This record gives sequence, structure tokens and C-alpha cells, in this order.
Amino acid sequence: MSTPRVRRPRTLTASLAAIVLATEFLVVVLAALVVFGLKSLPAPVALGGGAALLVVMAIAAALSRSRVGIALGWLVQLVLIAAFVVQPAVGVVGLFFGALWTYCMIIGGRIDRRTTNQSERTAP
Repeated sequence: MSTPRVRRPRTLTASLAAIVLATEFLVVVLAALVVFGLKSLPAPVALGGGAALLVVMAIAAALSRSRVGIALGWLVQLVLIAAFVVQPAVGVVGLFFGALWTYCMIIGGRIDRRTTNQSERTAP
């Protein structure tokens, strides 16, 4: 029998990234419906683009422990902010989530570094 794989503990940054992306997931579903309903884009583009962004968000949340997941999270934020060109209301929501994402990445990283430094000092 093989030994079970031991997962490293999830950092606060990874937890915050997953939380923000999960919350944002619902918002993107609604935003895609708004863009579709207001006919800001053709239906296949609005719904297909929204679905593609949702897939990227799900992958980013699943990989939030790695740099790839965090990078995909940044990409999601940029896409939502760029949506300002198509539908200003979606862009405003994108700005809000972009600010929230930035704050969580800064504060989460700061707390993770502090936790790592404290655990290194207390290690025997």
C-alpha cells in the first residue's frame, strides 16, 4: 500500500483567494445575464464569455494554494475591470472585487509571512 499524500496547510492568502473567487462566482453569473439581457453583446459572446470566465475562476479557486491559481485570480480581476467597456455597471463591480482581491492578497501575504516568522522562531 502507498502512504497517503500529506497536504501542506492552506495559507491565509490561499483561503482568502478561494473565498473571494467563490463570492465573485455568483456575481459573474449574474453579470453575464445582465450583459445578455441588456443586449450589450451578442448572446453567444455574453453567455459563452461568462461561462469561460466561470471556468477560469473555478480553476483559480481550486489552485489557490499555488502561484498559478493566484495568477489566474489576478487575470479574472483584470477581465472584470475591462468589462467596464462593455457594461459600466459590471466594470464598477469589477473594480470593487479587484480592490477586495488586492487587499486580501496584501493582508493575507503579510499575515502569512508573520505566521511563518513566528513559527520559525518557536521551532526547536
